[in-house]
Amino acid sequence: METEQLVRKLSSMENGERCILGVDGLSRSGKTTFAHKLKSSLIDQPYPIVIYHIDDYIVDHARRYHTGYEEWYEYYYLQWDVEKLQRELFQNLRGESEGALIIVEGVFLQRKEWRDYIDYVVYLKCSKEERFNRESQDTQQNVEKFRNRYWKAEDYYINTVDPERKGDLVL
Repeated sequence: METEQLVRKLSSMENGERCILGVDGLSRSGKTTFAHKLKSSLIDQPYPIVIYHIDDYIVDHARRYHTGYEEWYEYYYLQWDVEKLQRELFQNLRGESEGALIIVEGVFLQRKEWRDYIDYVVYLKCSKEERFNRESQDTQQNVEKFRNRYWKAEDYYINTVDPERKGDLVL
């Protein structure tokens, strides 16, 4: 029901209006799938719809692994060049005047450096168990990487940013 309300809201955008919609959620919560389904639901709209994936902006392996920092820190703080993304993606998206729906999807999307550039955030809530079960069997074998890198960073994000409370819509 809430997704239908979002589609109605976005369908009523004025021609020439620009909206930056964030799809936030932890790893494997369904962000990419949700973004593409949302775009498909709005395909008949007169404005362009563009999806940006934060994971397309991940920095080189050497800048985010074996840096001397704890693994969770590398994932949260070094996986992306946060300031460069702010300058080169978010500021540019905000600065454009062409009417469009811009969907930006990615983990940690509501961090302080990016949140103010996003007009509306959908936060996809999904249990750790369900998300872990979406990983391949091979990936699940390395549970220590999840414990030390991903889950600690996600816990940090939840505890410091509180994305569920800050999201405009939680699904």
